[in-house]
Amino acid sequence: MANPNVLILGAPGAGKGTQSSRIVEEFGVEHVTTGDALRANKDMDIGHLDTEYDTPRAYMEAGELVPDEVVNEIVKTALQEADGYVLDGYPRNPAQAEYLDEITDLDVVLHLDVAKEELVDRLTGRRVCDECGTNYHVEYDQPEEEGVCDECGGELIQRDDDTEETVRERLNVYEDNTVPVIEQYEGDDEFVRVDGERAPDAVWEDVRDAIAEKA
Repeated sequence: MANPNVLILGAPGAGKGTQSSRIVEEFGVEHVTTGDALRANKDMDIGHLDTEYDTPRAYMEAGELVPDEVVNEIVKTALQEADGYVLDGYPRNPAQAEYLDEITDLDVVLHLDVAKEELVDRLTGRRVCDECGTNYHVEYDQPEEEGVCDECGGELIQRDDDTEETVRERLNVYEDNTVPVIEQYEGDDEFVRVDGERAPDAVWEDVRDAIAEKA
C-alpha cells in the first residue's frame, strides 16, 4: 500500500494530535499542520498572490492574520513535498475545503466525533508544564506529584485559552466555521466518522482500520 493521504477533522480537544502521531508512526506519513507549515515556509515568496506582504513572515511579525490564499499556498507546498500525509488543522472553512479538493486526492477523511460538554471537560482540565510544554489532565493523565511535571519538574499551569469561557468560545467558532466542512465531506466514500469519546487506544483501532480499508 502506498503511503496514504489522510485528512483528520475534529474540534479542539477531540484527540487529533494523539491520533495523528499514531498515524505517522504506523503508516510512515508526514504530519502536516498549518502552524508547522507556516513556520517551515515563512520566507516563501508569495509576491505572485498580490497580497499585502510578499512573505508569510511579514504577516506573522506584523501580528496580522495570514490570509486564506497564503495559507492555501503554504499547505499546497507542504503536501506536494510529503510522501503521504495526515493533514491536521486544515481546512478550516468550506472555501479551503474546495481548494484542498483541487490540489490533492484524499484517501480517507476521519472525523473524530466528541460531544461538546466532553470537549469542555477535556480542555478545561488540561494542564501544561510551563518549562517543557508536556501536557497532563486533572482527571485522565495526572502527574506523579500534583502540579509538578514528571519530565522536568516544572510547574503545571492552566493556559489562558483553557478556561471554560474561552473554551466555549473556541468551540462556538469551530462550530460556525468548520462544521460546514465536515458536512461537505459526509457524503463522500472517503469519509469515516469515529467515536472519539472512548479511550485513545479504542479510537486508534478504528482509525487504523479505516485507513487500512480506505487506502
